[in-house]
Amino acid sequence: MESHDVDRDAAAQLAALQADRAALADRVLQPWWYDVALGLLLFSFLASYALDSLGVTFPALVLFCAGLGALVSAYRRMTGVWVGTPPRVMALWGVVVLLVLVPAFVLAEGYDRYWAMVVAGAVLGTAAGVLSRVWGRRWVAELRGQP
Repeated sequence: MESHDVDRDAAAQLAALQADRAALADRVLQPWWYDVALGLLLFSFLASYALDSLGVTFPALVLFCAGLGALVSAYRRMTGVWVGTPPRVMALWGVVVLLVLVPAFVLAEGYDRYWAMVVAGAVLGTAAGVLSRVWGRRWVAELRGQP
């Protein structure tokens, strides 16, 4: 008799945990504008380098950092949580950044082709927005117990 009570209690706790995960999944996916804003922030910062002026690039860096802070704050306020980026996703992002930025910097600094930074900004801004959306959806699916 006592083992049935334990089984029922465990089943009730598991059901409550699953309900909590489903409720979390319902609120953690960022709105579409979050991904767009992230991509635009990165694009704007990298494209500012094309003007080859510290007077433009430094304020762009400050705005980029302030924008990221605002996005983090907005996400935490909307969802009540924050999650770190998994190492595998960060490694993928690092590879993408290196593959795009190294040639862009070589063209910009070595050959005075500063337009390459605008292209790099567009590529990386788009990639940041897309990866943000994909990762968010995968996290929601994981919380729901879907493959």
